[in-house]
Amino acid sequence: MKTVDVDIRVRYAETDQMGVAYYANYLIWFEVGRSEFCRKKGFSYSDFESSGYKLVVTDAQCRYRNAARYDEMITVRTWLKGMNRRMITFGYRVLRKSKEEVIAEGETRHLCLDSNGKPKSMPEEFAELLAG
Repeated sequence: MKTVDVDIRVRYAETDQMGVAYYANYLIWFEVGRSEFCRKKGFSYSDFESSGYKLVVTDAQCRYRNAARYDEMITVRTWLKGMNRRMITFGYRVLRKSKEEVIAEGETRHLCLDSNGKPKSMPEEFAELLAG
């Protein structure tokens, strides 16, 4: 399993007066994709936090190619782009479900912290699940 897809219907509250999805919602959709990616890999983010760790976003990028519109079905495709002991990078592609047309592409980088907010190596069990 290299990628994980999650379908989302663009809600009215996520659009502007022209019915076009507001740009900041793409980062929320990335989070939905990232959470589902982790679930499909065998753990939830709350499992990760319960073990005493957090992943904080250090960088987020999004390139907008087309407009997503109200009530349209989109697919957020997520994959693990890179990982080392303390950093994880996820890649994303937002697609128009009806034709798999690219709407946006992006990535987020995350730093692993312990419960005291100090950078730490990712616990081996989670690293293995993500990479597997």
